[in-house]
Amino acid sequence: MSKRLPVSAFLIAKDEADRIGRAIDSVVDWVDEVIVIDSGSQDDTVKIAEAHGARVVFNAWPGYGPQKRFGEDQCCNDWLLNLDADEEITPDLRTEIEALFETNRHEEAGSWRIMIRDVFAHENEPAAWAYGYHQIRLYDRRQGRFSPSSVHDTVRPDKDTVIRELSGIMAHRSIRSLDFQVGKYNRYSNMQVADLRERGRQLPRWRLLGEFPIAFFKAYFVRKYMRYGWWGFILSINYAHARFLRVAKDYEATLLERSPKAGS
Repeated sequence: MSKRLPVSAFLIAKDEADRIGRAIDSVVDWVDEVIVIDSGSQDDTVKIAEAHGARVVFNAWPGYGPQKRFGEDQCCNDWLLNLDADEEITPDLRTEIEALFETNRHEEAGSWRIMIRDVFAHENEPAAWAYGYHQIRLYDRRQGRFSPSSVHDTVRPDKDTVIRELSGIMAHRSIRSLDFQVGKYNRYSNMQVADLRERGRQLPRWRLLGEFPIAFFKAYFVRKYMRYGWWGFILSINYAHARFLRVAKDYEATLLERSPKAGS
């Protein structure tokens, strides 16, 4: 199919020079436009994105949900395809989406969920057992938009919107390295705790004891990281520590609030 689809693909990015080209290349030849929302990259992200055929728009970072809503507003089409700079549309998924629009079957639903599966730096494609999760990434913005939450970037369809699933997958290269992963979950746990405080929530203290072992079990067995051997053991430890760190930082924030020094 040579005709471009009436779809706008959009990405949010900051300092993604090493990954964004692959993401753009996976969609640029068959969608109507590709828009990158950059929040102040210090590397060659903007230059590379433009070289690969994207239109780049700057917007200072307001949080995940607000940034994606800003991206939605930059698109000229009502049908939107969202992907991150560390993701790519696989050939099978591209073929499926093209067929969907060629037969007008895309109108059967206002939102389409896509399976997003992990790919690690030493892999060319997701393993058959790779952990994955469904998210709405192809949708009609007249029937739903991204949540305004600064932490949770999830499409919230309108009440009566029909939601269906595509069978193709999106490859997710979220971990550049272990060093990158540790820095990422450290920053993200800060945002999670800030979000909890804004909503007046506190995590139960028993989770300081249970969070790590439960999260390790979930990662190693439920997410099937055990299939990766020693690499899977490392991933499980890091996942469990990330989950524990959120609980620990929430408890730390409570201690600071109760401290007499807090009011001085």
